[in-house]
Amino acid sequence: MGLYDRYLASRVRFAGQELPETVALVITERDLLEDGAYETMSRFLQWAFEYGAEQVVVYVSVLDGEAIPTLEQAFRRVETPREVAVRTPDDDSQAETPVQVSIGLGGKHEFAAAVQGIAEDVEAGYLDPEDVTEEDIEQGLIFPTAPDLVIKTGAERLSDFMIWQSVYSELYFTDVNWRNFRKRDYLRALRDYQDRQRRFGE
Repeated sequence: MGLYDRYLASRVRFAGQELPETVALVITERDLLEDGAYETMSRFLQWAFEYGAEQVVVYVSVLDGEAIPTLEQAFRRVETPREVAVRTPDDDSQAETPVQVSIGLGGKHEFAAAVQGIAEDVEAGYLDPEDVTEEDIEQGLIFPTAPDLVIKTGAERLSDFMIWQSVYSELYFTDVNWRNFRKRDYLRALRDYQDRQRRFGE
């Protein structure tokens, strides 16, 4: 770790402010085609848990659906410090793991599936329409945990990422492309997070 990185790390550790417990990363299919992309992913996960994260969610925006199986297999080979669950449109199970990867499984699909489940419970008589709550929707989501911090590399847009869960998340956009993302970039995101006053919609 260089001198500047050590400086940033000391500021993060001794700022006296909370660190994000759930960190989300939004990248594109194209990002993962770059040389060293998965090595960067492995390091990113290590940094996240090193600096207090309990859960990491990785959302991969996919334009070409035929690339999903290849991306899925590549992610299953990534070296990680914690257990990983990889989800695709063909596998939207809800098992909780410290690292959750979504490949081509958009927020619109996830939200629609949750609402469909509630509608089925109402039709079956298990639930009255007037009793439907936010908690009922959240229970039907594939990724129920709302991220504290969302990091997007390369561009200032989130695509179709966790449209329900990220409403009150702190968003950090960096023009650094994924292939160039370093520890100092992650530490800058943490410092930005620590400098903000979270209001949760208030």
